[in-house]
Amino acid sequence: MNTGSAAALAAGIAAGTITARAATAATLDRIAAIDGRTNAFTDLLASRALATAGALDARHAAGEATGPLAGVPFAVKNLFDVAGLPTRAGSRINRERPPAARDAALIRRLEGAGAILVGALNMGEYAYDFTGENAHDGPSRNPHDLGHMSGGSSGGSAAAVAAGLVPIALGSDTNGSIRVPAALCGIFGLKPTYGRLSRAGTFPFVDSLDHLGPFARGVTDLALAYDALQGPDPEDPVLADRAPEPVLPSLEAGIAGLRIAVAGGHFARNGDPEVFAAVARVAEALGATARVELPEAHRARAAAFTITAAEGAALHLARLQRRPGDFDPATRDRLIAGATIPAAWVQAAQRFRRWYRERVLALFDSVDVILAPSTPCRAPALGQASFVLDGVTLPVRPNLGVFTQPISFIGLPVAAVPVWLDGGLPLGVQVIAAPWREDVALRVARQLERDGVARAPVAAL
Repeated sequence: MNTGSAAALAAGIAAGTITARAATAATLDRIAAIDGRTNAFTDLLASRALATAGALDARHAAGEATGPLAGVPFAVKNLFDVAGLPTRAGSRINRERPPAARDAALIRRLEGAGAILVGALNMGEYAYDFTGENAHDGPSRNPHDLGHMSGGSSGGSAAAVAAGLVPIALGSDTNGSIRVPAALCGIFGLKPTYGRLSRAGTFPFVDSLDHLGPFARGVTDLALAYDALQGPDPEDPVLADRAPEPVLPSLEAGIAGLRIAVAGGHFARNGDPEVFAAVARVAEALGATARVELPEAHRARAAAFTITAAEGAALHLARLQRRPGDFDPATRDRLIAGATIPAAWVQAAQRFRRWYRERVLALFDSVDVILAPSTPCRAPALGQASFVLDGVTLPVRPNLGVFTQPISFIGLPVAAVPVWLDGGLPLGVQVIAAPWREDVALRVARQLERDGVARAPVAAL
């Protein structure tokens, strides 16, 4: 038994055709049977999950409301605080921290909607990763081909959903860490607007770029999770002062009247041909013929690298000084390099960021949605160090984010949709909307799902 749709499972529990405890037990059994191959989980919370499920069943039997996600299992990237566990953030050093005293804000939100936390998920060390290969816990493997990368840094989250271990998982996205693994693993993901969802109770990477968001195998499930996650939180100082704006009620509204364009320039090169074929297929299905160019997107990516390296290095400087040997060397060396970046370069990157944001936002005066690739290629093989793009050999680890970094750099909301062109591994397309218009991005994703252009089958493991 795989976990199926979150919406269908919640409906079945509400109707009494299955209990939350039975659904949770089946989920734990599937994880036990499958995760030895995918390596998506680092921590299982069987006792907690079964106790939560039993309590929910008792409330349901007493006629109490149990929430729109009642009984739905979920798991979280291990940079989320989970009460009783040290918050690893994919590292060796952090697992020596005292256990978290309480759950992260978004875990509390999902459980408040009736969902049941079953475990914590593998990730790239300190979220500085696009591959899903963790030097301490081993790689999370792509469920559609176990010899290939799941993507990172939320690789365990994407792999768990793609393998049917849980219907919903939470991840983080600084430079592409939701959109890259969603593409490589063939599932849906949502990177909301910067400042939309609370980051309280999560281990940071780059404060000015960090976002949190959900993964799912269907857009309705993605919207259910996203709606439950919204809300004010004084513990996150960058959270916008906005009331929740549920997207589920408008999900089936269709795309009539939406102005949809394809990103050109930087987003029409730097990738394998099938990447652009996936975007073309999506554009054709949506009737999108217009093209727009995000000005200086390649410089936006360079500026994102600069800010990421400098802020990340500042966060980890004491650890680098005390325990350099306990880092993944690839992570350590990039952080050390970040510590040497002159302050004037960082200031220049931030000035450019403001300039770039103004000009990209101006594009939304004439379009509602911009389509772009998620990654420059299908999932590379595990351990693959380089690939060839446009005749140039490039390292895999930094360049899987070539199309995602210029978008998260200015905090735009993106629905990541999976596209299957042939019998090979999946590809991903970014559906990019104006700030605070997650509803528009998800409406387009839902239309593509209804039309059969975007789909997220459970991996045949």
